Amino acid sequence: MDNKLRIFKISYLVFFLVIFSNCKKENDFTGFVYSPETADERFEQSQSWNVTHPFKNLTVDDDNYFILAASDTHIGGISNISNFINEAKKPDYLAFVLVGDIVTGRNEDYSNLQQLLPTFEQKPHFILVGNHDLFFDGWQSFYQEFGASTYWFTVQTPKASDIFICLDSGSGTIGGKQLTWLKHTLESQRNNFRNCIIFSHVNFFRNRHSGSSSLLVSELYVLLDLFAKNNVNMVVSGHDHVSAVNVFGNTTYVIIGALRDDYPNAGYLKIDVSEGKTNFEFCEVK
Repeated sequence: MDNKLRIFKISYLVFFLVIFSNCKKENDFTGFVYSPETADERFEQSQSWNVTHPFKNLTVDDDNYFILAASDTHIGGISNISNFINEAKKPDYLAFVLVGDIVTGRNEDYSNLQQLLPTFEQKPHFILVGNHDLFFDGWQSFYQEFGASTYWFTVQTPKASDIFICLDSGSGTIGGKQLTWLKHTLESQRNNFRNCIIFSHVNFFRNRHSGSSSLLVSELYVLLDLFAKNNVNMVVSGHDHVSAVNVFGNTTYVIIGALRDDYPNAGYLKIDVSEGKTNFEFCEVK
């Protein structure tokens, strides 16, 4: 047997042994790699939550403002996300967004997250669900802590309003019901706002060879066309762990690098809305 092939097979064997070892510890074999709830089911639960928790409208006195966004903290460790939250709490920033993979879905990870939740409340914040948040039946914990995974929020400045739409792509698809909602939202709301920014955990473009999942190709074509037709300014995602920028039509697609403690060059994104335009900057966590 070729040595490279032998090493490849041994590596995969070790990988699956680790997976099932972890699953056994959690007593949940089925939940390791997918969510028991479908994207449609999570969307329906989110809609129920939204009925009693209206979408937020943030008001600012200046037409220029900053929002921070981070992804893939993968708690466990809380050093980098703590530093990120401390930065976001500064008066310079209006709010922060966590674009999924906050934890890995284990109960003890959500226990670690509990240490940070009081600091979240000191600044407007918006949380998306990622694929790792769904592991080990993690949706139930996510929903209990954060509520809806599909919603929008708006920012009202003295001159105009901007809309920010948060999507649930944690399963590698947004599902038919969420897609219908998104189409209706853009078609009925987009013209009421100056800028439109969309957040999704799963990234839309592949910039490198990676084992991370992607959106369904047929769905991706529909979304790219939908965003182009409705003049979406920016789509912000994570998932791939390496920052990247792509442009399709008039829409800029930004991937945020991972914020996890053990990741080199961990960082986050600063979204700058100035003079009516959306800009961004990759920042290294300190």
